[in-house]
This record gives sequence, structure tokens and C-alpha cells, in this order.
Amino acid sequence: SPSAHKWRLCHVVLTFDQCNVRLTGQSDYAPYFYDNGPSSTNGNMALFSISEDTPVGALIYVLNGTDPEDDPVRYGLTFEKGTTEFFRVDPKSGNVTLTRELDRESKQDDISLSVSITDGRNKVVETVRVFVTDANDEAPEFQNVPFIIGIPEDTAPGTSVYKVQAIDKDMGSGGSVSYSLQASPSSQFTIDAHSGVLRVKPGETLDYETTPTHFITVIAKDGGGKYKGKHQVLTSMATVTVNIEDSQDMPPVFVGTPYFGYVYEVSVPGSEVFTVFARDGDQGNPNPMHYLIVNGSDSVFDINSTSGCITLNTYPTTLRSELYEIVVKASEVGPDSQLLDFDLTTVTVRVVDLNNHPPTFYGENGPQNRFELTMTEHPPAGEILRGFKITVNDSDQGANAKFKLRLVGPNHILRVVPQTVLNEAQVTIIVEDTSGIDYEKGPTLSFKLLAVEIDTPERFSSTADILINLLDTNDNTPKFSSEYYLARVPENSPGGSSVVSVMADDPDSGPWGEVSYTIHGSGADLFAIHPASGLITTQPWTSLDAEVRSKYNFYVKAEDSEGKYSLAEVFVSVMDMNDHPPEFNEKLLEKTMIIGSPVRVEAVDDDAESPNNVIEYSITKTGEIYLKPYIKSMEIVQNITQQKDCTWSLVIQAKDLGSPSFSTTAVVNIDITEAVSTALGYCSRDSPMKAIGMVVCVITVLVGVTAMLSAAMFLRNSKSNKIMPVRRIIKRRPRDQQQRQHAQQISTWKLRMPLFKLTSPGEKFLATDEEGRERIAKPGRRVPGRDRRLPARPCPRRLRRGTAGRATGPERCPPYPERWRRKGRKGKQIWRKEGNLSSALVSELKMKLEQKIIESNKGYYC
Repeated sequence: SPSAHKWRLCHVVLTFDQCNVRLTGQSDYAPYFYDNGPSSTNGNMALFSISEDTPVGALIYVLNGTDPEDDPVRYGLTFEKGTTEFFRVDPKSGNVTLTRELDRESKQDDISLSVSITDGRNKVVETVRVFVTDANDEAPEFQNVPFIIGIPEDTAPGTSVYKVQAIDKDMGSGGSVSYSLQASPSSQFTIDAHSGVLRVKPGETLDYETTPTHFITVIAKDGGGKYKGKHQVLTSMATVTVNIEDSQDMPPVFVGTPYFGYVYEVSVPGSEVFTVFARDGDQGNPNPMHYLIVNGSDSVFDINSTSGCITLNTYPTTLRSELYEIVVKASEVGPDSQLLDFDLTTVTVRVVDLNNHPPTFYGENGPQNRFELTMTEHPPAGEILRGFKITVNDSDQGANAKFKLRLVGPNHILRVVPQTVLNEAQVTIIVEDTSGIDYEKGPTLSFKLLAVEIDTPERFSSTADILINLLDTNDNTPKFSSEYYLARVPENSPGGSSVVSVMADDPDSGPWGEVSYTIHGSGADLFAIHPASGLITTQPWTSLDAEVRSKYNFYVKAEDSEGKYSLAEVFVSVMDMNDHPPEFNEKLLEKTMIIGSPVRVEAVDDDAESPNNVIEYSITKTGEIYLKPYIKSMEIVQNITQQKDCTWSLVIQAKDLGSPSFSTTAVVNIDITEAVSTALGYCSRDSPMKAIGMVVCVITVLVGVTAMLSAAMFLRNSKSNKIMPVRRIIKRRPRDQQQRQHAQQISTWKLRMPLFKLTSPGEKFLATDEEGRERIAKPGRRVPGRDRRLPARPCPRRLRRGTAGRATGPERCPPYPERWRRKGRKGKQIWRKEGNLSSALVSELKMKLEQKIIESNKGYYC
């Protein structure tokens, strides 16, 4: 064999190498693989196993070996001829990779291959087997599909009816299969989860007549397993078709009841009167029927036991009754010809004379088959069309003279009365749907009046044509083709220019269908409409200007000859035309240019829309004029021009983008200057009025702030000016000493001015009496006493309100008399006299205090 040949060749090579070793006298040993066992991923691949879900290209093993002389080794991997190669090895590194997908279930549970190692002189080859382990990649597969079975409908509950089988090619839990049924509220079957046996569900009975076929969905599920590192459970589904076989559990049933038969005056013995028909209630496996007359025949009627045909066995003249009630029995015939279940029915047989006259329509002048009427459209519902004089008659007697009337034509427009006639009747036609009688839908209406016998075998019938000619009325309103119309008209269009054409339609005929047009609304005075054609034009004197008004809307009215009308709205847009050139405010513009900032000129175009009012300037599109970048100071300008005034004149052109385009020019005198340091100076150069306005604004803000502060001070002072009966005594001093002390006193006063809130104006100053006590001196308030020439002396140190501490300054405020003392309540200071205080003195103080204190203060400070 090829394998044995390879082994022999290897043996020869090894033997030859060994001979070389003996001849040369040097040791040369063959390389060998490491055998690391089946659980290792490097070595000689002996007993190596790989999962079938390993991805292609993955590194699965590393061939590993050595040479005793430490020569470099190379690895090889070969498969038997004709087998699939699943692996590839890198000769240098020994890395073995997967090249094809593995499938253990397709007879690839193990793979035979040869691995080799060589040092360039000696080569060792080993045959190994790689085992492919299972992964849960196969779903259960049902056997012997499709599943179609048949079971009797009287199968007992719990009976096994079929066994399904599914096979999973996987191993272990992935190869185990369990069964279940897809949930269904009407399912009458159950399945064993392990064996797959299908049974009738306990408590359920099968019924062929209700459900002859059941479709059951069986689910086969494996036990789950690993696949590509994840746990997965695979399922399969199959449908079991269960056909229910009918059993003999239903009685026979007559079909087409009730039954009626007739015997005519011309009938002979053996004539067929009627044929009954019964069928087995078990449709899946029916039994044949046997018929028998049980009662009511009076021996004048016979029945065929197989076909159920009832026949007459005598002449009609011998019959004693005009009506017979024949009871017929139908029985099932069993397999042994025994009669099984049965059913009864009654056949009514009436003896009548021969029906030989069909219904006939009559008019005022005899038989007639065409009736015509002329009327106006839209008669009221329920109205009787009295123009028709129609009579219908059948000359037969009894049942042969009974027939139905029906009006055949457009549905639900007219109806006929009566609908059932015996012998003869006057025909009345009544309007049912007035909308269907419309001249515009058709000037004529055609119907067929049909009379058909009801209970006769011959079913004789006759017809008559009903023709109605309609007269038109003005029942329609003119209707515009659109609820609104849009139009665009160029401005400056000449008077009488066409704007838009409106159209309204009135389906009425004659003058009622003629429409006249008028226009109405606030925007209609500039437009006119042709009364017949509906063409809207501008008035002869109209001149449209988009800059004045670009949108108009008004109403058009379409009216027929009797005043019925409808309205539509018209929207007219005036298209702007380029009829205004750009204009500068002045032909000569004076501008001041500050070096580093542009000067902007602007022209105005009175056109309404772009591009007619879009302006381009000949210098820049924005209308801004710049100096060259290198000109950055007045010194450079004066060096260039040698002019002190530095003024240039430019001609600026403003051109619009309309078609045709208009342009205009202006002369701009530019005075070049340098920027000033203040914003006021900057504004005053180019726009003096802006500077003046800025100054006025600043002054106004300052005046307002001053007024607010004054009002706040006034309100605060007015709350603190309360008169209190306080009295102090001031001793006289020499004039020079008095002046010196007054100067010292002024220098030692301390002014207290809060920034935002002053609780009392009197808290600005503090005075000290002669005994060193500090007191609060409040403006506008004097201490009552005999000597009123001087105000209270301020103390050199400030005290908190409501305290009575003493001052320690070099000069002390004169003390108050002992008969005065201070009493406080709720933080307020009150000075009261111990002795009797004259009420007249207090009144005088209240009346004259303010005038006296002003005079005293003036005298003191002078």
C-alpha cells in the first residue's frame, strides 16, 4: 500500500543515514517530536481533538520537536491521497491552522494525517488521528414526513393515534430530543414529550361534522449545547394532518323541505307528482336511503323506495280531495340491508286545474305592453305617478292566477304596488328616490314591468315597457372649476390687460344653464370681468404699481338667469418690474474718513422685489470705501499728497441688478483724518448731531439721578422732624472765648453721612454737655428754656441711639438741669420735667419752635 511504501522509504532513508554515520565516524541523529499528551496544544498532534465549530483560519495546534544536534528543523503535514485537507502547517514555526469547515455529522468524526519533522538530512514522519468533537449545530430532523393519518371520529379520549420521530445528529444533550405541541386553544390532541406519541386529549371527543381535519404543529427541541462559545437550543417544526373518518352516528336528513306537489286536470296515472330527497347525516361514509309512504296517500299515490319519486296511480277525476298531506319516511340501509336511523317529512299535494293563461297588462284601450309618461324632474318622494293607467290580469284560477310584480330598472328609484297579485289588480307606481329622477343624468328613464307566476310549474310571465320623459327645471347652481384662482400681472401693464379667465358650469338646459359673471370685493375696483366669457382684465384707466400695492384679492360671482349663484376667490399678484433707478440722498456727499475705518455710502432703489432693488456699487458691492492698506496715519497721507486739507472727490456709481439695469452716480467728498481719543470727538466729526444728542443724554441722566436723591432725602427728613419738649440751658461766655470755643466746637464736630440709608437727620451730629454726657443733637429741634441764643453744643464723641454713656473729650457738653431727666420706652428717647410744666409754655414751643430755631442758628453761626 502507499502508506507501507512510505514507511519502507523512511526506513531506507534512516538506514542510509546511519550508514553514513558509521562511515564518517561522526554522530548524526534524526530529529523527533515532543509527545505532550492529548490535552496539549503543542507536540506531535497525537490524539489531538478539535471542535467542529472551530472557525476557518484559527490556530489550532503547534507542531513542536527538536534535533539532538540542535540543527534547525522544519515541519510538514500531509493527508492521504483522495482525502480532504483540513489543516495547513507553517514549516518554520509549526503553527497548524484550519483551512476548511468541520462537520462531525458528515462522517468527519476523526481525521487521519501524517506529520513530519526534518533537520535537512534526516526526516521523521508520524501518522496521527485528530478527533473532531461535537458542537450543537444540528437541529432535530423529523423522519417520514409528511405526517398524514386518519382516525375514526369515535376514537376514545386518551387513545394513541400516531408516533412522531425526530433525530438529532449531535451528541450528548445536543442530541436528545423532546416533543411538544404548538399552543392552540382549540387543540384536541396532546403529545408525550419523550416518546413523541400523539394522543386524543382526555375529555375531548372528535366530531367529523364539526371539524373533519385537524392540523397539529409538533415542535422537536434538542437538549441544548455549546456552539461557537455560546449555549444554544435548536428546534424543528412539523405538521401532522389528522383526517377524521366519519362514523355512523347521525340520522338521515331531508333536503329542500318543505315539499309541495301538484296534480293537474290533465294528469294521467303514473304521472310524477314530486320527488323527495334525503341524505345520510354522516357525510364521510353515507348509507343508502329507503323511502316509504307512511300516511296520507289514500292509496292514490305511490313512492319509489330508492329514488323517492311520488307518482299518481289514478285519474284526477277520481280524487276525493283537493289537498293531500303525504307523510314520507326515509331510512338508512345498513351493511346487512337492515333499516337503521330514519327521518320523516310531509309532502303537500294540491289538485289544480291546468295553468294555460299567462298574466296580461291592460291599458285604457285594452292589452298593452308599452306605457309612456312625461313629467318634471325631482318629484317628491312617495308621489304616485298618476299618469300611468295600468291593469294586470291572469285568467286562471286559484294558485295558477297568483303572480308577482317587479319593476326592473335603475335601483330604488321607483317601486310598484302591489307586489303580489291574485287574478287582477290596478298597478300603482310610486317615487322612492327623487335624486335619481334627474334631467341632467338623462332626459328619459326606462323600466321593465315584469309579472311572473309564483306557484305554477310553468312560471308564465309577461312584461311591459315603462318610459318616462323628463322635463328640466332650474335645480342646479353654477359651479366654478376651482374654489380660487391665482394670477400674476406685470406692473405698469396697460389698461385692459388680461389677468385670468374663470369658468363656471351650470348643467341645466336652456336659459337656466347660461352663466353671467360679476366681480365683487374691496380689491375689485381696478379690475373688470367679461359677463359671458369670465375673462378678468384690468380697467382701462388702471395703472398697477408693485411698489404701491402688490397683492389684490376679490370675489367673482357666477349667476344663472334665476339668480342662483356661486362664488370663487381670485388672488392677483403684481409682478415687480425694474422701473426705478437707484438714488442717492444727495448728488454731492460729504464724508469724513478716519484712517483705519471705511466710509459707507448708500443708495436706495424703490423697486419692490429683488433683483430689481439689489444695488451694486462700482467701488465695492457693500458701498464701503477703504484707503490703501499701507496708509495708516495722516503723516503718510500728507507726504503722498502734499496737501494739508487731505480731501478727495470720488464719483460713485450705484447700479441695480434688474433687467434692464438702471444706474446713477454721486460725487463723494472725503475728508481724511485721524481718530480722536474720545467717543464724543469721534462722533462729532462725521455727525455733529450725534455728539449733541450724546451730551443731552448724559445731562438728562445726571439731572434725573440728582432729582431722585433729593426726593429720597426730603422723604427721610420729613419723617424725622418731630417736636419734642426738650430744654437745655446754655451759659454765657465772653465773646472772644465764645468765638474761640465756637471754632473749636466746629472743628470737633463729626459729620456722619451714610451712603445709602439715613435713619434720622439728627444722627449726623453728636454733642457733649458740661458733665461729659453725650447727647444727640437733631436739626430743627431746640431745647426749651429762657436762653435761646445758641443751639445745643455737639459732643466730641458719637453715642449709639438709646445709650447714656459719657464723653471723654477735652471739652464737655454743659449738663442738663437736675430737674430734667430721660426716660426711655421701646428704644425712643423722651425728656420729661420732674416738676410742674406749664402747658402754655409747651404750646408756645409747638407754635414758634421752627421760626425761633432758624433765627437762633443764624445768629450763632454768624
